Amino acid sequence: MNPEIIVALLSLFGTLCGSLAGVLVSNKLTNYRLEQLEHVVEELRGVKERVTVVEQSAKSAHKRIDAFSNK
Repeated sequence: MNPEIIVALLSLFGTLCGSLAGVLVSNKLTNYRLEQLEHVVEELRGVKERVTVVEQSAKSAHKRIDAFSNK
């Protein structure tokens, strides 16, 4: 077999391995970042629920203050 063919086949194999490794690493990083974003979204949902409770409590307090000051 010609040395040029051997070199071409080795180059092809190396290129394929490098490309596959790059895709796998990129996919792993993307999955990690998605998991981190999901975690942040869950934290924000908890904050939103707490803010809703605080807003309701503030409305109630304002109504009581208004009722007290009108007497």
